[in-house]
Amino acid sequence: MLTQIQTEQFKIKYLQTLGEINEQEVSLYEDIKEGLNQRPKRLPSQYFYDDHGSELFEKICELPEYYPTRTEASILNQYAEEIAEITGTCELVELGSGSSTKTRLLLDAYEKKNNVFKYMPIDVSAGILKESAIQLQQEYTSLQIEGLVGTYDQALSQLNSTSCSARMIFFLGSSMGNFKPDECDRFLDKITQVLSKGNYFLLGIDLQKPQSILEAAYNDSQGITAAFNLNMLAHLNDKFQGNFDLNSFEHQAVYNQEKKQIEMYLISKKSQEVTLKNLNVKVDFQEKERMLTEISRKFDLEQIAEQLESKQLNTLKVFTDPNNWFALILCQCSK
Repeated sequence: MLTQIQTEQFKIKYLQTLGEINEQEVSLYEDIKEGLNQRPKRLPSQYFYDDHGSELFEKICELPEYYPTRTEASILNQYAEEIAEITGTCELVELGSGSSTKTRLLLDAYEKKNNVFKYMPIDVSAGILKESAIQLQQEYTSLQIEGLVGTYDQALSQLNSTSCSARMIFFLGSSMGNFKPDECDRFLDKITQVLSKGNYFLLGIDLQKPQSILEAAYNDSQGITAAFNLNMLAHLNDKFQGNFDLNSFEHQAVYNQEKKQIEMYLISKKSQEVTLKNLNVKVDFQEKERMLTEISRKFDLEQIAEQLESKQLNTLKVFTDPNNWFALILCQCSK
């Protein structure tokens, strides 16, 4: 269902259904049904992000153990003006915008150079997108904001040609690490498809580092990440009339050294049966059975640069922190 909110200050377009789903829309959620029938079971990480899940993730970003956000922010703080200088006047399209906290570093740089034309935040959480758009409009009064509520696939398919001289899609937070290699490949294909020759793609990636640092970042001492993981079940309960008992599952995050990725699981504390009424799903869990809810791949700079180039996304410049824990890659489309 496509709906829209529009004021003089900003426009928000909804690309997905709000509230309960109907029978015709059940097919849109085959990824859940397929995942629950796999061995091991898995759920798509996009279902972390109802409004409460987005709030919990913002808290994760402030945790002392969670280095990615502050490290990426430090890179942006140092190099945002250089990025704005390279791209010039640009329409900015952000995938997974959340509260747009780090985005302000880019907006400040573009505003300083009088380069910003329009900002298009994209997020699956309508609440946090609307809240952040209102705040940004108050802070950047000349900024035109057009938000899209939906998945990356839905939003990228809705991007029309821009009247600005250039467009930059940016994907921060190493969120691309949540994609399996084949999913990552298809995602980059879509990025190339919606960019014209000479347009830009700014990608944030988490780099490989010691296991102890990685596992601490996803098993914080305050239990915020555990609450975030379990909230996915609450989201599924609300959206699909489910009966997941959150107290019957526990959080686990481990680093898979072979695949170079963090793997986040929910572990069933007992044998139990769960239903999602709206999806006509009934599934059994065994005691101690693990269900994969997220992967977070950690990248090698040389390998990801080669993959980007194979998609006609040529690296213009790489920005890193002193520890080489994180990187921002600025690419230009050459198709």
